[in-house]
Amino acid sequence: MRNMRLAAQAIALAVALAAGSIPASFAQSAQTTKNRTAAVQPFLWENATVYFLLTDRFYNADPGNDLAYGRQRDAAPLRAYMGGDLAGITAKIRAGYFRDLGVDVIWLTPPVEQIHAGTDEGTGKSYGFHGYWARDFSSVDANLGTEADMREFVDTAHAHGIRVLLDVVMNHLGPVTPQDPVWPDAWVRTSPTCTYKDTETTVSCTLVDNLPDIRTDSTADVVLPPALVDKWKAEGRYEREVNELDDFFTHTGWPRAPRYYLMKWHTDWVRKYGVDGFRADTAKHTEPEVWKELRTVASAAYEEWKRNNPAKKLGDQAFFMTGEVYNYALAHGLLFDMGAGRSVNFYQNGFDSLINFGFKSDAKRSYEALFSDYSTRLHGSLEGYSVLNYISSHDDGGPFDLQRQKPFEAANKLLLSPGAAQIYYGDETARVLNAADAQGDAALRSPMNWDELAGNMERQGYRIADVRQHWSRLGLFRRAHPAIGAGLHEKLADQPYTFKRTYNKDGISDKVVIALDLPATGKTAITVSGVFADGQKLRDAYSGTTAIVHNGQVQFDSSLSVALIAADESALAKIKAKAKK
Repeated sequence: MRNMRLAAQAIALAVALAAGSIPASFAQSAQTTKNRTAAVQPFLWENATVYFLLTDRFYNADPGNDLAYGRQRDAAPLRAYMGGDLAGITAKIRAGYFRDLGVDVIWLTPPVEQIHAGTDEGTGKSYGFHGYWARDFSSVDANLGTEADMREFVDTAHAHGIRVLLDVVMNHLGPVTPQDPVWPDAWVRTSPTCTYKDTETTVSCTLVDNLPDIRTDSTADVVLPPALVDKWKAEGRYEREVNELDDFFTHTGWPRAPRYYLMKWHTDWVRKYGVDGFRADTAKHTEPEVWKELRTVASAAYEEWKRNNPAKKLGDQAFFMTGEVYNYALAHGLLFDMGAGRSVNFYQNGFDSLINFGFKSDAKRSYEALFSDYSTRLHGSLEGYSVLNYISSHDDGGPFDLQRQKPFEAANKLLLSPGAAQIYYGDETARVLNAADAQGDAALRSPMNWDELAGNMERQGYRIADVRQHWSRLGLFRRAHPAIGAGLHEKLADQPYTFKRTYNKDGISDKVVIALDLPATGKTAITVSGVFADGQKLRDAYSGTTAIVHNGQVQFDSSLSVALIAADESALAKIKAKAKK
């Protein structure tokens, strides 16, 4: 609980960040932190801190696009559009919100044009504000902005050292409504509904009623759906779109089958805007080889974009893909059981990473049990791959700490665990996950609680700005040190609980020591033996204090419960300067 007792300056800084302005005194401190982390190790996807947000729920910068295509505010609670847009994300990037949280990847829900009408899916009238009910994969949904807004968002993210992970859907379209007609039978199936007993009843079926399933198994040529032809003609872009499709199929040699049309449309977002990776929705509900094909064409598009935009790219890393294989857990290793005796290795079908559905349960374990198990598995059978851990998500009704009673522990476990970390928008501000009156997954999708952060609201014995500051300190340290998510874990002491992380690969070398649950007395001796040498000056990034190693231990003048320890950069700079003389 001592994490709640942060300095008044920290609270004021968080409030200023929420408002989008930083007083001069704090700006200097923030710049010092930025300078200290700017020259750190290269970005690694295995250590990424991914911020996952629903664009419509995050921040509304342009009220003029709140209701497009005749949509209304007539849905069930938290099932209508609420105004968030691409310009809102861009504004928060410029305000430093993500930078000061240590975020280096933003995962964007699909920005493609959604069905225009609302529909009742069993929990009241709903709209496609979430992005998973596509109507046209080639257009930006007008509720979120324009193509120019999309380009500005990606360019701004890249300019601030942040990569973009785009959510893509290969499995289904949006529900059928009077305004959103079903596509031809050659494109989609509308039955049977999946029963999830084996591969056939998981892939060749519709996830739920009235959610047309794209025939990704087909290799037969199909013509464009009439509804899409009419739409493109009305928008004056039919000829251009058809010419691009002709070029795509000529270049790839693929048949004009449904899945290849989708691959063209999805990879256009890479080619046009430079998104750095895909998060594949409903991955196990599509033939595994489809993802491998998508990876191939997306990688080619990414390399093309980097060649054409050398000043905008963030590096020479390959295109990245992580997959939502529902219920996959790290403990499953390389193989996922599809039922009836069949398993699939999704890692060998285009994916660098899989979302770890097991983390929310694993997080109930002790720190050491969690950390050591994850390190062993990731550096064992999963060496070369990774997982994306999360504590809460947009459609998981059983998150870790549903009531937001343990936001500090949640941060420790998520941001300090081996593997990549996914922050669901508002994890860092204890946003409500069980919104009153909302049913089903809508309860997990409340608007970002900017007002609570700006007002430093008190809840359950803690203040929102204190929570945000704790997540920020951990996140910034994580971003500066790839050893945290990608390195080897080893416990150093039980009391206080202390561990090290070390990474030494491909010319990158990094090492840190972290201590948790430190007593309130201050001046606690922390072992760093075998990691840092006697006489070396170390810095605790959590408190901002420094100390010298003596007899394999270090003591910081801090009464805070966390110590994030690494070599003091200013001391190292002096040593290097002397060595050059």
